[in-house]
Amino acid sequence: MQHGPAVRRRKLGEELRALRDRSGLTSGEAARMVGWHQSKISRIETGRSGAKPADIRLLLDAYGDVVSTQQRALLEALGASAAGSGAGDAARGRQWWHDYRGLLPQEYRDFISLEAGARAARTVELSVVPGLLQTPGYARAVTRAALGGLPEPKVDALVDVRLARQSVLRADPPLQLSAVLDEAVLRRQIGGPGVMEEQLRHLMEVALLPQVRLQVLPFSVGGHLGLTGPFVIFSFPSIADLDVVVLDHLTSSLYLERKEDLDAYSAAFRTIQAHALPPQDSSDLISSIADDA
Repeated sequence: MQHGPAVRRRKLGEELRALRDRSGLTSGEAARMVGWHQSKISRIETGRSGAKPADIRLLLDAYGDVVSTQQRALLEALGASAAGSGAGDAARGRQWWHDYRGLLPQEYRDFISLEAGARAARTVELSVVPGLLQTPGYARAVTRAALGGLPEPKVDALVDVRLARQSVLRADPPLQLSAVLDEAVLRRQIGGPGVMEEQLRHLMEVALLPQVRLQVLPFSVGGHLGLTGPFVIFSFPSIADLDVVVLDHLTSSLYLERKEDLDAYSAAFRTIQAHALPPQDSSDLISSIADDA
């Protein structure tokens, strides 16, 4: 279990080492070609240190034809994320969340950077609507409840961040989101009846988007694997074995990237999804609850 940038550094190192091997170069030969000491190559490939985008470009130039254009862009984005700067730098444009560095803890910025660079996200939620699907009113109510006593300007800024994150669903290509919500998420009165009705009707609208698959796990299912806690699985394009599971705790987030963990959480998501209502039935249930709100 590691924090975001550490996971990214290790993955970046693995990919760069694989490309160097494919190019037929030793670490010493690669170091001489780019004018470095061999120890720098070693530190990068083992994930002990990150690499600036300019350093990554030097290495990829040295490795030549084994590197595709798409791999180059993604590895540079991964390098930015490994340094805590944000995945998706090359893939999704300006790192807007840097404007909020004084407000957002590093772990939240790490999460946003992973979300911005991901191809797909699979999430299970037990208590609240996922941030990518929240309305402004609901986001404000959740923020106030979770961070009681926060000055109103900071609440406003955090809501702005929550809404800005949703741009990944409108990107080109958009993030592919599969979300399973426990029925409790729909019935918990956050912000009052008016806020909840608006939020529920918004869920019905976003569920129609081709990049969103929304399902509800009804109370009738009883006990299920998701009761162990909410989680998100991020998947990334083109770079092999780059999925990450994110677990949120009260004071921190944990990032799991071992194959055994990824396999376990992927299997858990498939099981939970199989027990959930199909998308149309889920929308019908959301509509019914909204009518009663």
